[in-house]
Formats: sequence, C-alpha cells, structure tokens
Amino acid sequence: MPVRSPLRVAAPSVLLAALLAAGCSPGGGDSGTAPEPPGVRPQQRQVTFESGPDTLHGTFALPPGGGADLPAALIVSGSGPTDRNGDNPGRPDAGTNKNFARVLASAGVASLRYDKLGSGETGMASREDDETIGYGVFAQEFADAYAHLAAQPEVDPSRLIVLGHSEGALFALNAHEIVEEHPPSALVLAAPPGRRYLDTVDRQLTEQVRRAEAAGSLDFAQAEETLSDVRYAVARIRDGEGVDELNLAPEVERIFTPEFVPFLRRIDTMDPRELAGGLPDGTGTLVLHGTADSQITGDDVDRLMDGLSGAERVDIEGADHVFRMYSDAPGAAVLDADRRFSPDVGPALREFLESEAGL
Repeated sequence: MPVRSPLRVAAPSVLLAALLAAGCSPGGGDSGTAPEPPGVRPQQRQVTFESGPDTLHGTFALPPGGGADLPAALIVSGSGPTDRNGDNPGRPDAGTNKNFARVLASAGVASLRYDKLGSGETGMASREDDETIGYGVFAQEFADAYAHLAAQPEVDPSRLIVLGHSEGALFALNAHEIVEEHPPSALVLAAPPGRRYLDTVDRQLTEQVRRAEAAGSLDFAQAEETLSDVRYAVARIRDGEGVDELNLAPEVERIFTPEFVPFLRRIDTMDPRELAGGLPDGTGTLVLHGTADSQITGDDVDRLMDGLSGAERVDIEGADHVFRMYSDAPGAAVLDADRRFSPDVGPALREFLESEAGL
C-alpha cells in the first residue's frame, strides 16, 4: 500500500523513472567493477540533534588528521526521501552526499550530512506516516543542522559553507534567510534547478513520458492523458486549489498526492534566479553541472547564472545528476555502484575553496 506523505513520496523525476523503467534500456558502467570512491576516507562520528519535536540523525566527517578551527560544510540532500548519504529508493546506491563528504575531507573541510524527515535512521521521528509536513519543517531542520555543525568543537563557525544538491540548492540559496547566526561565507550549488519547481517537474515528466512512448511502454493515448493531467495538477496547485477530487492518471496521482501539495505550492514560489539575485554581497558561489544530467539541463543552469553575480560555474563533462560517470545515453538504467563519481569534482571544489571562497 503506498504511503501518501510528502516525506515518503520519491522525487517526481525519480518516481516516474521507476514507473517507466521498461522504457529505459539497460547499460553498463565504465568498467564493470566497483570503482574506487573519491577523495579520502574521513574521520566520522554519528550525531543526533533536535529539530522541533524530532530527533534527526546524521554523520559529522573530518579530514583524516582531524584538526581545529576547520572550515565546514552542511550538505543538503535533494528531493524526496533522500538520506544523509544521498541515497533514496529510486537510486539506493547514488552516494552523492557521501562522495561530496570525502571530497571535502580531502580539501581539509569538515562536513555534516543528515537524514531529513522521511529518510534514513530519522524516519518519521515523532510524526505519523501520513502527516502533512510543509516547507517550514524542512527549513527548520536545515537551520538546526547548520547550528549543530557550527557548534562542533573542531569547526570555525566563521568559515561555514552550504553544499546543496538538486532541491537542496534552493535551501542553500535561501540559507542567509533561514539561519540565525554565522551565515555561510560560501555556497556550492550542485545540479541546481534554474527554474521554478513545478516547471522543472513538468519538463522532467514530459521528457520521461516521451521516452517511454518512443520505447513502446506507453501508447499515444496514455502519454497524452498523463501529460494533460500533469499540467492540470500544476495549474490547480498554483491557483491555490487542491487535487483531492481529481481523477488523475495513476502515475500522476502518485506524484501529486494531497499531502504533498502544500510543500509543492510553497517551494514553487521560490524562483532560483530571484533567490540568486538576493544573495548577500561577498557570498562566494560555485555551480557544478554534469553535462549528462538528464534532470537539470544546461539551459536551466544558464538561467540560474543570470541571477548570480560573480559566481563560478564548472561543467563536469560526462557526469549525470549525481555526478557519476557513464557511457550510456542519459536516462539509461545503469547501476550507480558500477559507475565512478566524477574525478573532476574534487579539483573544481578544491580550487574554489582555496581561491574564490578563501577557505
């Protein structure tokens, strides 16, 4: 039985990809063997912290030699039930956040990654499985995680970074409005959306439906019904209406659940380009974009860059949405465990931290 909660529903792009998996052709990794992880193996300790009525679980990571007065990064996950390591039911071996923590450790930067509500060891914490959780709860979790990172004895709170992946980049862009003390001196926006949330969802779903139609997994009538229902649901949400009584196509109904609507409506108001234009002066910003990312396009990133002043952009050749490398067409069903994290991420991040961010 599906659990109808914004915390348990996968990111729309991940969910529909799973539903339409028959429309994707399987492919292999670079070598057929498990690749070496990036960076270095950090010192790690498991931590917990309170956020409202909930206890959240996370991992605090240090460079191998430890240290004092270290710069430190809060790593913020993408959408859906994505845990501290960057894994979710749609991509259980993505490892995005864990890989970023290793790369940061190799650059002498500590980090904190955490299981947000609905993911990992945190689960639903104090809440019921079908409880509606709005944007404000996730923003408070972000603020409390940030404060917990700043309070670690090895960390210099004047040298804090936020690294947001995918949806997490929206929280990074809004960090100066969310945190109470020690606003971040630098941001790393990894695979960031460049358009409003529901516009991005619409494009992602359209591309996946058309691929499934071309592969014969959906016929023309099914594809048209699905896309019509997507646009109707988006229009209703933006008009302040609900989707409870709509007779949507099954794939669409599983994405636009009534419990998810308040979060979607709120986060859809956050135009990434406008958020970028509101960053405090002097906030160093690095944008990382994989050229094989089928979820965030180069045009999306171009639009975001229009709002950023003095930001650095690095396009990671051949990397997908979670910065893993493969030789297949975008969207192919390959195993993340058999694909290496791009070796170009580490040098780009280190150069930025040393020169642009001054850390």
